[in-house]
Amino acid sequence: MLKASSLRPHHPAESAADSASSAPLQDILLTTTGLGKEYYSVPVLMDINFQLRHGEIVGLVGENGAGKSTLCKCLNGMTRLSQGSFVFAGRRYRGISVIQARAAGIVSIPQETDLIDELSIYENIFLGRELRRPCALLDRQAMRARSAQTLQELESSLDPERLAGTLSLAEKQQVEIAKALEQSCRLLIMDEPTTVLNAAEIRNLFYLMRKLRAQGTSILFISHKLREVKEIADSIAILRDGRLVCHSPAGELSIQDIASRMVGREFRQSFPPKRPAPENAAEVLRLHEICSGSRVRGVSFSLRRGEILGLCGLPGSGRTELAECLYGSRRISAGEFLLCGIPQHFRHPREAVAAGIAYLPEDRQGSGILGDFSVRCNTTLVSLSKYCHPFISVSEEKRAVWQHIVSFSIKPADSECVLRQLSGGNQQKVAIAKGLDSGPLLFIFAEPTRGIDLQARSEVYNFIHRLLEQGIACLLISSDLEEVIGLCRRVGVMREGRLEGFLEDKAVSEENIMYLATGVGTRHTAAGTTSPS
Repeated sequence: MLKASSLRPHHPAESAADSASSAPLQDILLTTTGLGKEYYSVPVLMDINFQLRHGEIVGLVGENGAGKSTLCKCLNGMTRLSQGSFVFAGRRYRGISVIQARAAGIVSIPQETDLIDELSIYENIFLGRELRRPCALLDRQAMRARSAQTLQELESSLDPERLAGTLSLAEKQQVEIAKALEQSCRLLIMDEPTTVLNAAEIRNLFYLMRKLRAQGTSILFISHKLREVKEIADSIAILRDGRLVCHSPAGELSIQDIASRMVGREFRQSFPPKRPAPENAAEVLRLHEICSGSRVRGVSFSLRRGEILGLCGLPGSGRTELAECLYGSRRISAGEFLLCGIPQHFRHPREAVAAGIAYLPEDRQGSGILGDFSVRCNTTLVSLSKYCHPFISVSEEKRAVWQHIVSFSIKPADSECVLRQLSGGNQQKVAIAKGLDSGPLLFIFAEPTRGIDLQARSEVYNFIHRLLEQGIACLLISSDLEEVIGLCRRVGVMREGRLEGFLEDKAVSEENIMYLATGVGTRHTAAGTTSPS
């Protein structure tokens, strides 16, 4: 078992200033030599040469499609190398299986959780490595106790006997981390682990990562959040178009340097100008004292054509549950829900789509897209009825989808391409195009830039701005406060199922949002805060 509190050090941790420089051979855990990977004769990794030392955190960054995930899959046995080799813990590998990688001490935490919903937390943590009694029966008591101890080290209050299917995305991420910590790990590969975590959970994760580093565990940390990479990494490796273009100590690179090397040119993250709702714009949405059990309690607000409202809150605050109420996937137990002045009582998402609501869920892989289907099938999935006369007109479908491909700059520009083959950013574009194809009056975005690169983020921001110009009302639910502040003039903050208040214009700041989200202040304590109406 790998414990933050009891790990025996392999080697002492090194300072950030030395981490990308040459080191004595005994300090090197991983060395890649000429590592390459091709899919159908198309190179996706080319001549990757770098070293990773015992007790070092390397931040691995790059745009979607740069080769980050492929590199990690080559190391953890999920895919075979096409060229080159790597030396891990003194042993050379020209190819490695998942079982061999785990036996060697290479453990991965995936970007998209792969827990089995029907199993408990402790059963997921020990899946495939179950503890047994001398009589060969499962030792469930020992597995529960070990799981509880590991979760406690993560400062998590999760019950090991709780079913995985009842967990939020943030809670599932905690279980994935606990699962990795339960294995004898020498290299921990973390693919976007902070995407669904709040600020406090990220601080806890970084605290644990630093303890692991000090005790000799090496970490390969993949993230699109460059500030986080700068904060936690000793050195930063930058991939662009399948090549390693930089591996330098973190202290030698600014965030601007990293972004520019990722895209191969000068790059600055920018937001389109904030757009106020047009004067006398018609009201699209009005909620009055909406309730859904204990998860949503007495929420009231309104939204007009061409207006965007940011909705913030910590995981469990009720913001996602509120979106599900509006989309018909969660029952509204009390209150009034008006769409363009008409009372609504959706019993199924298809009724919400028919009424003019589009929803981009935060769990893209789980409920946003069908990875094994084509771009065309995904784009027209919720609006298929408009292409039936009475049979499906594939030619009409293709014309409509092609317009979205051009408008959203989806690559590759092939409507029949299987969606799973696209990068995360392009998958997100298809998910947005799917909602837009239904002709919405209200578009609900939940974590719209989760797991996508800087360039794709800018494109998504511009898409949202274009929707506002077309008069579509937008509800933006996001844990990325910089994103909310950059896009929204008005922000609502939820806590424990209630809407604490609104921040408007200059009052929209990270400090004021967190002030309300954590319950430190009240709806009247932050300047510029207004009560829900």
